Parts: sequence; C-alpha cells; structure tokens
Amino acid sequence: MYILDMYNRKMKLPAHGEALPGREAPIATAAAHAVSAMPLKGPFAEGTETAVFALGGFWAAERLFGMLPGVTVTAAGFAGGATPNPTYQEVCTGLTGHAETVRVVFDPGTVSYAALLKAFWENHDPTQGMRQGSDIGTIYRSAIFAASEGQQAQALAARDAYQAALDEAGLGRIGTEIRPATEFYFAEVQHQQYLARNPGNHRELRGTGVPCPAFGQAQAAPPAR
Repeated sequence: MYILDMYNRKMKLPAHGEALPGREAPIATAAAHAVSAMPLKGPFAEGTETAVFALGGFWAAERLFGMLPGVTVTAAGFAGGATPNPTYQEVCTGLTGHAETVRVVFDPGTVSYAALLKAFWENHDPTQGMRQGSDIGTIYRSAIFAASEGQQAQALAARDAYQAALDEAGLGRIGTEIRPATEFYFAEVQHQQYLARNPGNHRELRGTGVPCPAFGQAQAAPPAR
C-alpha cells in the first residue's frame, strides 16, 4: 500500500494546500556554467533571450539545448509548481508540483525560438502524460514556460503543427502544458551540466521519431542527435 500511495502521489499534481512549504532563500547552486564558464544566473549579453522547457530528465535536456549553436547558457532547475526554492529530493516526491526543467539563454540572431521548439518536440514524447519512458511522475511531464506573448503564440502554433504530424503517424494526443513562465528555481550544483562533467553517463532523450513540420516562421535545423 505504501508503494502504491507513493506512485499515486507522483502521478498527480498536489492540490491546493498539499504542496511542501519550501523555503525563502534559494538553495546553493553553481556560480558559473561548467562548460562556457559564463555566469549561470547572468547578467547575459545584450540581445539574448531566455526560454524554459520541460521534457523529461533535465540532465539530457540540458545537453540537448547546449549543443545548439547560438545557445550561450543552459541551467537545470525546476518550474511549474507551488513550492518555493525546492530541493531535488523534495521535487522527486511529487509534492512540490514542479517539473525538471532546463533554462536556455540564446542569441535569436543565431538560433530562433522556432528552432528551439523543433528540438523540444522532436526529442521527447509529448503524448506520455506524467512520464517519459521509464521515468515516471509529474516531475517528468512535458511543458513549455513562455517568456513572452510571442513565445506563447509560437509554442501553440508548433504544438498544433506537431499534433497534425502525430495524427498522420497514428500516434496519440499531445499533453504538453504551455503557459506563461513561472519562477525558475536552479537545481543544486551537482545537477548543473551533469552530462558534460560526467561523459560516461549515457542518459538519453527519446522522441517519437516524427519530425516537427514548419510552423509560423522559418526554422534553423537543430543539431544531429
């Protein structure tokens, strides 16, 4: 019964009043990006923009976006929940409401937001609900946290275009949460750029195999996986 109860908790977002209380102060994280040595929290170069995505485990998601030319800083963290400044262990309980998330700082003159969306859709399965493969729970759900009305509009257009492609392939309905950005909480230092620091760990993202068609505006191709 205990195991079943824990499973059920992880598969449902906490109701109002059920989330863990968290804390006022941010938890400790890295000061600089382990690969680029740029400040993890900024300030960033003038003209750069920020995007926030959840597509399963954030180790592999951060590596994916970090490979895109024009992406200057990536960070692993948590978003979409109710608990302020959560720890990784708290998020794993399912009682914070957060998803494992990657924050992407990018130069839109080099890589478009549309290209980031293409990489997002093609590198996970947005039809799986509160899981990605064997990673089960609300922390692994698919989500886009839009930093602007323009990002929101592009994300919705991309979702509709990708749903049409999935329909043609006989696959399921997209369950991706798309909403304005919420507070992004940085994960602990050991999670930042984890796969770059531990190249022997073979964490991978698994998409549907269905390409994301063009939508809205011209897209730059993401890197080969």
